[in-house]
Amino acid sequence: MRAIAYERYGGTEVLTETRLPLPKVAPGEVLVRVKYAGVNPVDWKVMAGGLDGLMDIVYPVVPCWDVSGTVERVGIDTPEFAEGDEVMANARKDYVHGGTCAEFVTVPARSLAHKPASLGWAEAAGLPLAGQTAYQVLTRLGTGKGDTVLIHGAAGGVGSFGVQIARALGARVIGTASARNHDRVRSLGAEPVEYGDGLAGRVLALAPDGVTVAADFVGGVLDVTREVLHDDGRHASIADPTVTGSGGEWMWVRPVGSDLEALGRLVDSGQLTVPIARTFPLSELAAAFELSQGGHTSGKIVIEI
Repeated sequence: MRAIAYERYGGTEVLTETRLPLPKVAPGEVLVRVKYAGVNPVDWKVMAGGLDGLMDIVYPVVPCWDVSGTVERVGIDTPEFAEGDEVMANARKDYVHGGTCAEFVTVPARSLAHKPASLGWAEAAGLPLAGQTAYQVLTRLGTGKGDTVLIHGAAGGVGSFGVQIARALGARVIGTASARNHDRVRSLGAEPVEYGDGLAGRVLALAPDGVTVAADFVGGVLDVTREVLHDDGRHASIADPTVTGSGGEWMWVRPVGSDLEALGRLVDSGQLTVPIARTFPLSELAAAFELSQGGHTSGKIVIEI
């Protein structure tokens, strides 16, 4: 099969277009014919060795974890799926090896979800990792009606999903963003406040009694969270492990198919949208990574296979 892979840690210079054997389909797995792969910052951070202390690696590595496509073949004991099913997934495995920037990828059935009929192929590849991250943070914090939620990084890939999900859960949302992104944050359903000095005061001006939930999707904001959090508030971060010393949770997304199915229902109900910033062909994965590294895209970057 055609794929992009790398044989050592590094920058985009290590990416090479190649041919690899079709992966074996283990019991409990599904072989997916890839239509689109989604790009997330973790993909190029893994490639640079950023998770070397956490995950074993087997070369050659095919990068990226997000995928949309059709079921090509099912392994033993996968009654949930059948050949031809339209699916999407965060296809991360327990070690770094077979990703989604290839014509085929195997995915554990527990990580796979049926693609909503209302969601395009590109959008379905942009949803899984970032959408699941936001969903799992907010649901684990018990977000619901009556909550005032502070989203740190509301215009980012995870934060923009977080705003929409918190609203769908019935919460009021305040979102931090640079001034140029305030209209976008407002359109998602949040009350925007600008980053920088005085942020806590601006949040408290909108929520004088403090916020009941704070979700940190950027890092470096723990002091602000402490200052604006209600005495009975809950908070979590995906970027700052020190939150555990302040009663918060440090979280990292789990690839759970049932969570992705729940996000699909929000899409079908019109409560969640997946904006696409840019689509690249597989041969231009390096350019896609470089765009992601710039950190200024509004929407998801996807790769058409």
